[in-house]
Amino acid sequence: MVDWKSPEEIQRDAAAFNKFMHALLGLYIWEWFTSLEFDWQYITGKKKFRWPMIFYFLNRYCLLFALIGIAIALNVTTEINCQGLYTFNSCFGNAAIGLASINLSLRTMAVWSQRWYIVVPLVGVILGHWSLLLHGILLKAEWNSEQGCVITSTDNHLLAITFIYTMVFDLCVLSLTAFKLFFGSRASSRLVTLIFNDGLIYFAIAFLANLIATIFMLLNLNPVMSIIANVPAAIASTIVACRAVRRLSNYTSQGPEVFATTTQGSTLAFRSGGGTIMRPKITTKLSTTAPTEGVHVQMETFESPSDKSFVEYDAAGHIVKSDSYDPEAQNISNEFKRPPY
Repeated sequence: MVDWKSPEEIQRDAAAFNKFMHALLGLYIWEWFTSLEFDWQYITGKKKFRWPMIFYFLNRYCLLFALIGIAIALNVTTEINCQGLYTFNSCFGNAAIGLASINLSLRTMAVWSQRWYIVVPLVGVILGHWSLLLHGILLKAEWNSEQGCVITSTDNHLLAITFIYTMVFDLCVLSLTAFKLFFGSRASSRLVTLIFNDGLIYFAIAFLANLIATIFMLLNLNPVMSIIANVPAAIASTIVACRAVRRLSNYTSQGPEVFATTTQGSTLAFRSGGGTIMRPKITTKLSTTAPTEGVHVQMETFESPSDKSFVEYDAAGHIVKSDSYDPEAQNISNEFKRPPY
């Protein structure tokens, strides 16, 4: 039977840990580089930046910095402050785990239309999650002249509780999202399928990764084996969470859109794109007390050819913007010019 506590076994495990971390660093750099175009669109302003994207960018780059710090710790040849370096790595690595769960929670809040009885409990759960994650950075490391920076002790019980908490948190978020989409949402079936499938994939991968990490921590074979699965869990959670954010963002930016102002605005615009034409009709409602009580706008949706053209109109029926001439669009514009009676 293997003596996991022997110095020889710990040294072999440390060598395996070293190679494993380099492989994971290469995997994440490949994932980061292949999706860099999405980040660049926000940096250059091609896509409008919204505050939920803060958590997306923090998630991606906190893990990247943590992996770079781990690579430094494993390859350094001169004596450094190992305690400070590993504290930095643990802080950013645990932050990546927490931010991955936040990215999914934000989608759940959006699906529930920011209802307070969903937002408040989720915020409370997020705060509890982060309190455990921040306590989990309390490990000890020191410099060894033969091996470099070496982890000497970790709080395995607290780390196990943290990963179990993460798994339960992800399960609750997925359940809330699935319930709303299937029983309380009128969204299109394509969008429902997209969000649910992404959430299901996220939960399955994150759950398995966190389960493996929890098992190794509870076994407490030695200081190296106790944390060897932590980094894969953080990488798996971050990759699938960020992919879910990108897929949802790309879906919403490609679908048909309708832009309308409030009742006090002077312009009402209808935009057709991505294979859909919005045909507006203006009618009036008459009564004995108010000759023109109001103007009602009805929309009829027709499927158009697969071209990418679109036309925008104002409330008077004038073309505001068009990328190509469309006889059907001109007929719609003429309808606007007729008196609403």
